Amino acid sequence: MIPMTSTTGPADFGRVDADGTVYVRTAEGERSVGQIPDVEASEALAFYTRRYEALGVEVGLLETRVKGGALSPEEARHSISSVRGSVASANAVGDLESLVARLDALQPLLAEQTEARKAERSKQLEVTKETKERMVAEAETLALGNDWRGGVNRFRALLDEWKALPRIDRATDDALWHRFSAARTTYTRRRKSQFAEQAAKRDVAKAAKEQIIVEARELANSTEWGPTAGAFRDLMTRWKAAGAAPRDIDDALWAEFRGIQDDFFNARSSVLSEQDAEFKSNLEAKLALLDEAEATIVPVSDLATARATFRTFLEKYNAYGRVPREQIRTLDSRVKVLETAVRSAEEDEWRRTDPQARARAEETVGMLSSEIDKLTEKAAKATARGDKAAAAKATDSIATYRTWLDQAKATLADFNR
Repeated sequence: MIPMTSTTGPADFGRVDADGTVYVRTAEGERSVGQIPDVEASEALAFYTRRYEALGVEVGLLETRVKGGALSPEEARHSISSVRGSVASANAVGDLESLVARLDALQPLLAEQTEARKAERSKQLEVTKETKERMVAEAETLALGNDWRGGVNRFRALLDEWKALPRIDRATDDALWHRFSAARTTYTRRRKSQFAEQAAKRDVAKAAKEQIIVEARELANSTEWGPTAGAFRDLMTRWKAAGAAPRDIDDALWAEFRGIQDDFFNARSSVLSEQDAEFKSNLEAKLALLDEAEATIVPVSDLATARATFRTFLEKYNAYGRVPREQIRTLDSRVKVLETAVRSAEEDEWRRTDPQARARAEETVGMLSSEIDKLTEKAAKATARGDKAAAAKATDSIATYRTWLDQAKATLADFNR
């Protein structure tokens, strides 16, 4: 049949009888598409031509969607079949056969798309297979490990990930799932066994610590201070070696054991109170030495003098004996502050006199000065040729480099003090 072109019109594909019946011409012959009486033949023909044009738009949209991949090959075939049926039986006037031909012309493309989808599906299944194999390998590694907290969380995440993946061929998928499930089971059994073993160890630790407490009570009222203190130290060693009981029970047992120890050592301290006078005297002497040393040494202004003063201070300080126990930490902290001040001054002196650091500082100053000279020359040339933007940019850079140069010179000046 003749296609509709700029040289053809509705009359080439249809006609109107005197009674207003409209016919469309096809390869099989004419067929009636409707009747519009009491109107001009051209108007009746135009009505059915517009229906044809609407079909053409529908075919064009379908072509676009198919070529653009908006439909799957299965969806496209169904749509083409549906539209093809509509065209074949359409009550419209126009080149219906050309519309059918356009729909039929999509079949080779659908074949290509089908093959492409098959290839993509195959690729996706291969990726899924590799992913599941990796997950199985990780699960089997976890199953043999001892990460009892992180492992259970990781297995949960792997299971969620597994459920989100598509199935591959049944035999392979079932085999991989069997390995994954077996790894989970192995891990779970080992984890439960480990926790059961730990619970048993805690029960043993509980019994051992209860026995230690019984022995501690027997020692609590002893007045043989030296041997009994040693016995308490032995009990403490056994306590640490016993391991942990269930947490709340362990805390209660420790509080009881520590209370028994405290009672003994408090009693010993009370009996040995005659030493307090000596300890107090030593404390006062050490405090006086510390006050003097702190006033003389800190802040360190002369390293050699500070070092000598601190050495003399330590000789005098160590010549005094023991002090009350509760004062030891405070005294040691103050001595540590003095020692730290002298050591820091020594480190500062080393850094200040370090020839490599000085050389780096001189190199930095030289580099920045050279860069400023280059930028100054660049700004002058830009000004000479009337390039204000380039001159302004170079001037801004000079300001930045001068700030860095001032900082570098200040660092270098530290080495000249």
